[in-house]
Amino acid sequence: MSQPSDPSPASNPRLEQAAVTDESIQKVHSILIREHGEPSEGYHPMPLFLLGFISAMILISAIYLVHYRGDFDPLVYDERYDPKLAAASAGPVQLTPEQMVAQGKKLFQTCATCHQATGQGIKGTYPPLAGSEWAQGSEERVIRILLHGLSGELKVHGETYNGNMPAFGPGGGYNWKDDRIAYVLTYVRQEWGNTAGPVTPEKVKEVRTATADRKTPWTQSELEAIE
Repeated sequence: MSQPSDPSPASNPRLEQAAVTDESIQKVHSILIREHGEPSEGYHPMPLFLLGFISAMILISAIYLVHYRGDFDPLVYDERYDPKLAAASAGPVQLTPEQMVAQGKKLFQTCATCHQATGQGIKGTYPPLAGSEWAQGSEERVIRILLHGLSGELKVHGETYNGNMPAFGPGGGYNWKDDRIAYVLTYVRQEWGNTAGPVTPEKVKEVRTATADRKTPWTQSELEAIE
């Protein structure tokens, strides 16, 4: 009869080899722990040089913004603008009609929501400006419309529109100055094939003064009585 096998690890080469291997792994792991340490929760402070660099960039940006913010006016850029001459004259920069149109185009983005970038308006609601007898007509009328708004029906090219227009002057949500109203009206009167003349800030100021007591939007019948 054969002798029964000994189940002890010492008599089994495979088990003995596995035990040795496990012991080696544990030793290597212990060495790594001593050298690098176990990861722990928490945070590490930002390096001082990086903190200083970020702080310096924030400071420089703030200084630049204070000196060159231009009161956050989208029309502040003008290639002819000279701070020294402006300070000496203490008056507004006079733009050419072409420059007024360019500035008015920027401002018209506010109007394009209703009248559309093409000047075609929205049928039945907001009247077109392209080819409009109102846009190309009396500057006294269009200035009043911009200053105080428009309410009620308005006929353009024989079609009726009934979308109210807000005031861009005093009492409105925009409170545009004379030059802005002049620029956007000049753009409207000379864009999309329109051929009317420019509107000057001086003319806007004149109409603003003459209608200073106006508190309500204009109607078509009121505007038609104005030359």
